Formats: sequence, C-alpha cells, structure tokens
Amino acid sequence: MGDVAVLPPGALPEARPATSARELAADFTRGIWRENAVFKQMLGLCPSLAVTTSAVNGMAMGLATLVVVAMSNASVSAVRNLIPGSVRIPAFVVIIATFVTVVDLTMNAFAHELHKTLGLFIPLIVVNCIVLGRADAFACKRPLPRAVCDGLGAGTGFTLALVVLGSVRELVGFGTVFGVSVFGAAYPPFLLFILPPGAFIVMGLMLAGVNRLQSRMGG
Repeated sequence: MGDVAVLPPGALPEARPATSARELAADFTRGIWRENAVFKQMLGLCPSLAVTTSAVNGMAMGLATLVVVAMSNASVSAVRNLIPGSVRIPAFVVIIATFVTVVDLTMNAFAHELHKTLGLFIPLIVVNCIVLGRADAFACKRPLPRAVCDGLGAGTGFTLALVVLGSVRELVGFGTVFGVSVFGAAYPPFLLFILPPGAFIVMGLMLAGVNRLQSRMGG
C-alpha cells in the first residue's frame, strides 16, 4: 500500500485552487458564440420563433431567460452535493420553476403590457432546454462562480439571438427597430415577416449567415 497522508487533529485539508479569471471568462463567452443556444445548438426555438415579432419582445424574453438560467445555475451549484443523483432532474425543475415564478410575477407587476404580450411563454421557461440543460450538464458539476458565469453567458447569447431575430423581423415587417422608424412613414409594411412564416425565413437566413461566418473563421 502506498503512503497515505494523515492530517493532524484539527488540521484542515489543503484548499482547492481558486477559479481563475480565464476560466470564468471562457465559461461566459462560450455561450455567446461557440455554443450559442439558438444559432449553434438549435435550442429554445419555440420562444425564439414565437415571440420575436419585435426587438422589444425578443429582448424581454431573453432577459427573463437570462435571469432564470443564471439564478438556477447558482442555486444548483450551491446545493449540488445535497441532491441525490436519482432525483436531480425533478430537483432542478423545482429550482427553475421557483425563479420562473419570481420573474413572471415581477414582470406582471412592473411591465404588465409586455407580460400580456409574451403570455404563456414566460411560464414555459421552466421547460426550456437551455435552462435545464445548463443546470444538468454544467452547474451541478462546477463551483458557484463558474456556474454563474456559464448561466450569464448562455442567457446573454440567447438574448442576443432573440434581439437580432426580433430586430430583423420588425425592421422588414414595419420599418422600425425598438419602435423607432428607420425607413420613414412611407415604408409599406411587409407583414409576412411578422407572421410565423417570416420567423422561419429569418431564422433560416440567420443560420446560413452564422454557418458562413463560422466557416470563414475556421470554426
């Protein structure tokens, strides 16, 4: 048998090295581009296609998801050693549902009209693959700082994707971005891009553009 280090009474084990800033930055930036949930992993397509009729709607949905995924990641990481593996998924869903409820009630109280516009898609964040996926694949295996940065990165990437989709659809459909006229009052509305077919058209063009850019960048 090999030598086993025995700690003297009252001594503490050697602390693990602190998470480096480089690791935190990599965890954050990974979700924005290299593993973007919408453009790279094709996750969260239901809200991505349904609510992005305008830039404001896309930003609101993205920010709500960002808060939920960041807070859920933090909570899952904090209690990861207390949750038995056999019930980890139900436990994660309960944690996520708690933060979705908080976001839903807060938005209903302080942004009621926007809450009505987004409707059922706010409660549906509970079953969003992005949120549960980051909790199960990353947060439950990483320390708190890395889990938070991963959640913020994934949420930021999702928000940017929805804002881009919503801006393009609003611009082509109404000639405005965030409600500000770009082409003037004489611009004829192109309502196809506001309707569901327009969402698929814009999504397809954006995916083609992202793949083209990625091939030029070498991945």
